[in-house]
Amino acid sequence: MMLRVVSRLPTHVGTAVRQCHHWRSPATTKLFINGEFVESKTTEWIDVHNPATNEVVTRVPKATPDEMQAAVQAAKDAFPAWNDTTILTRQQIMFKFQALIRDNIKDLAKNITLEQGKTHADAEGDVMRGLQVVEHACSITSLQLGETLPGVSKDMDIFTMRVPLGVCAGITPFNFPAMIPLWMFPMAAVCGNTYVMKPSERDPGCTMMLVELAKQAGLPDGVVNIIHGQHDAVNFICDNPDIRAVSFVGSDQAGIYIHERASQAGKRVQCNMGAKNHGVVMPDANKTNTLNQLTGAAFGAAGQRCMAISTAVMVGESHEWIPELVERAKQLKVNAGDQPGADLGPLISPASKDRVCELIQSGKDEGADLLLDGRDVQVPGYEKGNFVGPTIISNVEPHMKCYTEEIFGPVLIIVKVDTLDEAINLINNNPYGNGTAIFTTNGATARKYTEKIDVGQVGVNVPIPVPLPMFSFTGSRGSFRGDMNFYGKQGINFYTQTKTVTQQWKEEDASHSRAAVTMPVMK
Repeated sequence: MMLRVVSRLPTHVGTAVRQCHHWRSPATTKLFINGEFVESKTTEWIDVHNPATNEVVTRVPKATPDEMQAAVQAAKDAFPAWNDTTILTRQQIMFKFQALIRDNIKDLAKNITLEQGKTHADAEGDVMRGLQVVEHACSITSLQLGETLPGVSKDMDIFTMRVPLGVCAGITPFNFPAMIPLWMFPMAAVCGNTYVMKPSERDPGCTMMLVELAKQAGLPDGVVNIIHGQHDAVNFICDNPDIRAVSFVGSDQAGIYIHERASQAGKRVQCNMGAKNHGVVMPDANKTNTLNQLTGAAFGAAGQRCMAISTAVMVGESHEWIPELVERAKQLKVNAGDQPGADLGPLISPASKDRVCELIQSGKDEGADLLLDGRDVQVPGYEKGNFVGPTIISNVEPHMKCYTEEIFGPVLIIVKVDTLDEAINLINNNPYGNGTAIFTTNGATARKYTEKIDVGQVGVNVPIPVPLPMFSFTGSRGSFRGDMNFYGKQGINFYTQTKTVTQQWKEEDASHSRAAVTMPVMK
């Protein structure tokens, strides 16, 4: 098949990327090992498609075993020197890295739109949410503090240190090509670890650009490395004895597998997985604000967010608002992500489109009401794209397939209940616990909901309650496996281990020397 290679970046790219844009040859995406962009020697390649056209934009290698081992060895070799690098030096590199990301945000977003399909505005938001984690990583001099208890006994003190683990690894999904990688390798590296990253084979370009910027910021060779692939690469990461910890974001099936396999190999593991996020609408809610929030949270990014509201729970009289919700959804513009005015772009692949359409049909077949059907949406000029328009299915029951499975598309299902207690029971009986939201103007209602709901992240009049990076992403129950969540304090704890020192310096052994009169300087 002839490849139609589409340029990843415009002529006027950001300074850092323009100076050193080596990660892609005309038809292939490279590996990044020991500070160098390396052409793979593999014979197996994966096509990367523009979801709006299904044209091939590049090919990704399935890295060979030797190439994957070389990446781990580079990280292992780089660890001693990086571990000995002062925390102030690591902090300064993060300062430079965040500035370079900000300078190149539009170019990063353009690559995301090309490979992932989301609108350019949403792609910039993808980068910005990741950038916030890097900015928070710049606070490492406060985040990595230990604890001290002096005088536990005569002339004896105890203190703790948060020390890095060594080589860590990350496996990222297709839906956030910037944000999720930036949850992982900056937090690990600033703590003193080295890293091996496997980005999604569907849209690896943004991760490649980010590591190029990290190199520009002064990150030493071998501290971050990138391999590509599918199942063999995942198994390699889970099994390799030099990798101490694994971070994963993606599907249930993959997350459960990775958690079990990597844990059996003695690694720390954190896995963010699937979700079924409910938005509870109370009759006293601000109608205009609530309907706008629901529309954006359900259909933004074509529903390909693990924190998208995919289920609206209409309590009591609020179900009378459903026709207005449908009208708002009809106004959204479906188009290629780089087109002006686009509200949502395509799904990632034809297979994803087929699956979403099948789940829509299952709802109809099981007796739900299909109020808005986006399966036949037409996008002029992009007839081969993976487009599904906003879809709303009402009168859904908990046993229906469209409720029990994560749809991961621009589909909002509606469940009607009579009381807040019914809504709480419905959600708590669902196996997932990633996020939820309640829309109300009653403080007592909001307080009861936040207290009784068994979900890790709760929004009150906030539809997508993803915590800012000074907190942690705290999905729970079936949406998470592991002991420590991503970024924030829990992210620091995940990428470090505690070393406790008990020391005794006897007072009678104290000696005195000539006083120092110069200003002490930290180096």
